[in-house]
Amino acid sequence: MLSGKTALITGSTSGIGLGIARGFAASGCNIVLNGFGDSAEIETIRAAMANEFGVTVRYDGADMTQPEQITTMVKTAIAEFGTVDILVNNAGIQHVAPIDEFPIEKLNAIIAINLVSNFHTIAAALPAMKARGWGRIINLASAHALVASPFKSAYVAAKHGVAGLTKTVALEVADKGITCNAICPGYVLTPLVEKQIPDTAKARGITEDEVKRNVLLAAQPTKQFVTVEQIAAYAQFLASDAAASITGAILPIDGGWTAQ
Repeated sequence: MLSGKTALITGSTSGIGLGIARGFAASGCNIVLNGFGDSAEIETIRAAMANEFGVTVRYDGADMTQPEQITTMVKTAIAEFGTVDILVNNAGIQHVAPIDEFPIEKLNAIIAINLVSNFHTIAAALPAMKARGWGRIINLASAHALVASPFKSAYVAAKHGVAGLTKTVALEVADKGITCNAICPGYVLTPLVEKQIPDTAKARGITEDEVKRNVLLAAQPTKQFVTVEQIAAYAQFLASDAAASITGAILPIDGGWTAQ
């Protein structure tokens, strides 16, 4: 059903975004990767994905803080593939600090990358989706689109904004064959998170297993990390015809975190 379609995934050179890109490539989609990293490593990822799944994989290094670059990235993809059938807004950054000590440059970057970039990608992709009468927009929000945590004011505000943007876009295109939904993961054991565990264990004087269970997973009743593969499968479902009536939904995948 997805074979031959084109998926653009922002922030997809590692972690959750890369997992989502691989999932769509496995379903036969052509892929536009985006994100930062070593150019040689990114080329290795791009070439390996194209070879493994037999699809076209392109990379665009658009900076998600720059609206002009974002718009150009989407227009370039449309020029090559005819449309962006599936848009996944995954790019995001985080900074933790009390609000009265929060660096303004960090605030501006978080809002720009986690929220405003979504506005620009959607605005650029929608005309081609409307022309074809089909499209899937999937915004990677967070459990923090539904609940808050201390010291994450910018991130929580941005993710709540993603939820509002998702609902608004869904209503605007509800009769045009296009859906817009937000996936809200809890804690995922990405390489970035894994790197923090040994230092946290040392600082707190506890084991790495205790860090995972009692620090990172304190809010998740399952005491299990959400996996990248689970999120990728969720995204693929939302892009399927079976999910055509799901739109404007803010969908947790968080081990029960937001049920509390």
